[in-house]
Amino acid sequence: MITQKLTTLSAMVLTGVVLLSACTQEQQNKISRDIQNWTGTNGVLEIYAGDKVARRFLKIDKLSTALGTEDNKPRPYRYGYGVLDENLNMQVDANEKKVYFEISDYSSNYIFFESPR
Repeated sequence: MITQKLTTLSAMVLTGVVLLSACTQEQQNKISRDIQNWTGTNGVLEIYAGDKVARRFLKIDKLSTALGTEDNKPRPYRYGYGVLDENLNMQVDANEKKVYFEISDYSSNYIFFESPR
């Protein structure tokens, strides 16, 4: 019984690998983004003032591009929810809360990355 389940699981994994290898790089990237949208990411957003971190948001699932209500066209900003790291220590402290934020597409003073912790 266990051997049959392992064989079935192995066949499913092999099939998935074969199907994924048949996809283009862009299709593979889209699949990866779709999985991350479903499972979430432990993202960090840092906003810089010159060479110093001015704001940091932790535990971000994803950044979304705003869309117009009537025309459904992309707007020039991204938004999300994350914990404002007020003391910039890369940890969620008891007094730090989850907040909504927006960042402009016209700005290049921010980076978004997966938390190393």
